Amino acid sequence: MSEREVTVERKTKETEITLRLAPERAEPISIASGLPFFDHMLNAMAFHGGFSFELAAGGDIEVDPHHLVEDVGIVFGQGLARVVEQYGPVTRYGHSVIPMDDALAEVTIDAGNRPYLVYAAEYPQAYCGTFAVELLREFFHGLATNAAMNLHLQVRYGENTHHMCEALMKALGRAVWQAYRPHEAIRSTKGML
Repeated sequence: MSEREVTVERKTKETEITLRLAPERAEPISIASGLPFFDHMLNAMAFHGGFSFELAAGGDIEVDPHHLVEDVGIVFGQGLARVVEQYGPVTRYGHSVIPMDDALAEVTIDAGNRPYLVYAAEYPQAYCGTFAVELLREFFHGLATNAAMNLHLQVRYGENTHHMCEALMKALGRAVWQAYRPHEAIRSTKGML
């Protein structure tokens, strides 16, 4: 089987995004959104997920980073959906629990064509640098909806918001890596997703 790779572009009045995603290749990872903390989180996700993630994203962040963060989630979700459409069945399920110092986070995925988001996290600090961590929900919602995945995320505990977010994004990367491994047949008793 040849290496799977997809490219997704999204251009709106608010954002312009290009993503190249290769689930089997661990590099390159190149991320530029203009939001340093978000870039750091995406880098941790891709690195620990072991997949290539090349993102060039710009938008009206002087208004509010909301549009850009949400649209990056949309584009990532579309990329994962294209992997399935273009290259066939995947393992479907992924699960990871990751610690980072005081924090412990868990992510479970069903890439089963049923979009749903459960996100349970209470952060003690509202910001990491200038990034409002509440925006991560928009990223996860865009991802779950556009990948048509069941995405359950939980930060079990933590004292430092940076550690909590980073543990969650690393767990997301590992769960994506597991769920989107190639599989010889559709993993459903119905015979279709």
